[in-house]
Amino acid sequence: MQDKKPDFRERMRQMTTQPGVYLMKDRIGNTIYVGKAKNLKKRLSSYFMPSRKAKADLKTRTLIGSIWDFETHVVRNEEEALILESKLIKQYRPRYNVSLRDDKRFWLVRVQLKTELPRFELTRLRRDDGAKYFGPFVHSTALKATLEWLNNAFGLRTCGQKSPGEHEYKHCHADVIRNCTAPCVGKISVEDYRARVMEAVDFLDGKGKRERFAHLREEMQEAAERMDFEKAAELRDVIQNLEKTLSPARQFSRGRGVPTTVKPTEDLADLGEYLGLDRPPVVMECFDISNVSSTHIVASMVRFHEGAPDNQNYRRYRMKTVESQDDFASMAEVVRRRYSRILMESQRANRAFFERNQEPLVEAMRKIGDEGKSPIRMPDLVIVDGGKGQLSAAYAELKALGLGELPIVGLAKQHEEIFFPGESESLRIDHSQGALKLMQRIRDEAHRYANNYNELLLRKRMSESLLDDVPGMSEVRKRALLQHFGSVAEIKKADARALQKVDGIGPKSAESIVAWFQRG
Repeated sequence: MQDKKPDFRERMRQMTTQPGVYLMKDRIGNTIYVGKAKNLKKRLSSYFMPSRKAKADLKTRTLIGSIWDFETHVVRNEEEALILESKLIKQYRPRYNVSLRDDKRFWLVRVQLKTELPRFELTRLRRDDGAKYFGPFVHSTALKATLEWLNNAFGLRTCGQKSPGEHEYKHCHADVIRNCTAPCVGKISVEDYRARVMEAVDFLDGKGKRERFAHLREEMQEAAERMDFEKAAELRDVIQNLEKTLSPARQFSRGRGVPTTVKPTEDLADLGEYLGLDRPPVVMECFDISNVSSTHIVASMVRFHEGAPDNQNYRRYRMKTVESQDDFASMAEVVRRRYSRILMESQRANRAFFERNQEPLVEAMRKIGDEGKSPIRMPDLVIVDGGKGQLSAAYAELKALGLGELPIVGLAKQHEEIFFPGESESLRIDHSQGALKLMQRIRDEAHRYANNYNELLLRKRMSESLLDDVPGMSEVRKRALLQHFGSVAEIKKADARALQKVDGIGPKSAESIVAWFQRG
């Protein structure tokens, strides 16, 4: 860890003027703020001007004083910067960001081409349902106006029915005002309607965009020349909305496809060399323990593949054998549970191979993993969040399972020291190196995932305890109340008459429950 705050003047001279996103880091490498910029050099330089700190509010001064490092992600335009900023804020949840930390997503446009009469609709969630999706789109107002224009221009239906017919047509005014070609009653054939839909799809894909814009501008000019300024203004707005909506912007999924100064391939190769591995750790798994109280002792395991989060293979655990706050015992339990399961499932799926195999167990597991025969591939590197104690506990469990040759290290947060089993000396990698940043990212992700699980259980326990404390409350009554009302919050709102509608709750019990909640 550096004792003297770094001087960023040389980095500022070399900084790009392109748009992008920047991540501010604190003294130990945690991401504390994520921001976007039209001009990265101009925006970042402003943070390190003495005049900026002197004029800033308390929060900004505190942020500036906490910055010890930063990294940048260059993008193509401001729309991409906004999308990527939102993704990274949700991923890192920096303490100095107050907006974009919720789960709100940007709008997408969806069209299910498998239906007979497809229609365009807005959604915030991309599902694996075979539909075609466009977006995400940053400018929601422009997007909605564009979608309205698109439906009108191509005569597409906007009704919500999957298969509209004569009955729906009687209650529809879209055909009357010439906004829909009414394929539901045969005013246009299904084939012709679907051809219009495909034209609209091509337009959203950017095909024929230049010709369409030229035609709209020509119409706008003609309207202005004949003094129809209302029409000209309407066409101007259409063009502006289309330009905003169709401005090229990539979708960035968390951890994948993010343009960045981080180079996963190089970082993995460097990390393998630093740790003395025989190959880059393509698959890494990291463990963290969260024990805010002895009530909830949980652990997380996050998995990175090729330097990026493999979210589908994250796991979280509640301790079964540990009843007190004991990080070492908790780490031992979760490592034992994780790798005993991998061994069991791999040996069950490859029984004949293991019966004749003479190689060390780690080599055998690596071989079937490389061949794609293992239900769960054994990682190339195991990381535990902690120092020598946590590492020793985890390593002892691996040895007991016959996996003592599996590479494992501990990453201690205070000085970002890397510990190896049985060795007193630690390894320190310079904070500027991508290899260390990669380890920090997986460690921070494991920490976030464990804490989120602990908070979830704590909130659940707090809700349940409210009912547990009600005098005369049995498990049967509690279950009946929750099934009927859905949540403790709804039970608290109910009066005695409503409570008596639940099986097992009589007038006396109902009055007791109401009185109990009203007293607080």
